[in-house]
Amino acid sequence: MSYSPRSVDTLLDDLLQEAPAVALDGPKGVGKTATASRRAQHVWNMEIPEHREHIMADRTLENLPPGTLFIDEWQNYPDSWNAVRRAVDNGAEPGRFVLAGSATPRPGSGTHSGAGRILSVRMRPMGLHERGLVTPSVSLGQMLSGATPEIAGSTDFSISDYYDAIVASGFPAIHNKSPRMQKSYLDSYLQRVIDRDLPEQGHAVRRPGTLMRWLKAYAAASSTTSAQQKILDVAGEDGERPARTTANTYREFLTKLWLLDPIEAWSNESNPFKQLQTVQKHQLADPALAARLMGLTSRRLATPAAADKAGKLFESLAALTVRVIAETDGASVGHLRSYDNREEVDLIVEGDEGQLIGIEVKLSPDFRDHDLRHLKWLRERMPDDVVDLMVISTGERAYRRADGIAVVPLALLGP
Repeated sequence: MSYSPRSVDTLLDDLLQEAPAVALDGPKGVGKTATASRRAQHVWNMEIPEHREHIMADRTLENLPPGTLFIDEWQNYPDSWNAVRRAVDNGAEPGRFVLAGSATPRPGSGTHSGAGRILSVRMRPMGLHERGLVTPSVSLGQMLSGATPEIAGSTDFSISDYYDAIVASGFPAIHNKSPRMQKSYLDSYLQRVIDRDLPEQGHAVRRPGTLMRWLKAYAAASSTTSAQQKILDVAGEDGERPARTTANTYREFLTKLWLLDPIEAWSNESNPFKQLQTVQKHQLADPALAARLMGLTSRRLATPAAADKAGKLFESLAALTVRVIAETDGASVGHLRSYDNREEVDLIVEGDEGQLIGIEVKLSPDFRDHDLRHLKWLRERMPDDVVDLMVISTGERAYRRADGIAVVPLALLGP
């Protein structure tokens, strides 16, 4: 299978010029192995016993041949992380180690945090811009720089194409496969989480059906800040409702597997807002997983009965794309909701110098000035920090409105 270039490529190459060790974190299937292997002269997979023996025999990693060593699935032998940390302490040169893992190590494994020695880079499923479907014409990076770039371009990417992209997944191995193959892969992926991945993390699932109902309820809450109690109530509609302590355990372990990828509430020490909510906005690692858990196909997403879910999942796809791009620019992504729910901004991208882009996500290509009032409110409250505002839509053209707000079809948004 040919390699599809990823946004994280640029960031990884830049970091390896100076950092002795970089870790790629993310769920299984996002392409960490393919991305890291392209930069390594030597590959050790900690799922393979003889590869583990290399580190068991040389815990200082001082007798390695020259070049970059890629240690894959390091969490299966946590001492490999410690060995890299020790090698960095002993003066390893830049670009010496790349690590990749699909989970954080089990509690009690004795793994050092690696703070100050090993840089961590988050790798997510492919954003829409990485799937080779459309050539983007609008640069989020330029907008973040404060350059106020020209917003232009057009696309024939239709609403049905967006629905196809939602259910097709951002996992490189399946996004261009047949719908039947995509469904089978996603079903197997979720089942493997229950049967293998969670037990490997130290959590044996006693009631798989209860966990699956909770996952379906969490998927239904995608792109919302629904209270945990509401998710529990939804999970209990078709069977036994999980206890709150059980649900908290699910969240803890599924987050360690990078399967849950919630968006944190935005906060900033210099913000002028007295009270903002601090709740997370729920997201799974890939909107296709959420769609599959809810039994939604591309065709069903187009029906009036699924309109609310379609809007949530389109926001999930937009959020995934924005987060993948923002990571490359060293930016973070959050969401904003006032304490009294009067103001809400779907996504806020914050650069490393505090510059902000407020983003509203609209499934419809048409919207009114009233729909953009929260973006204008953000700019009015923080005029020195907001460098741009954007509506991500499903329209045909990218352009800048008279009020300065950029209107960008998701298919045209790129790095």
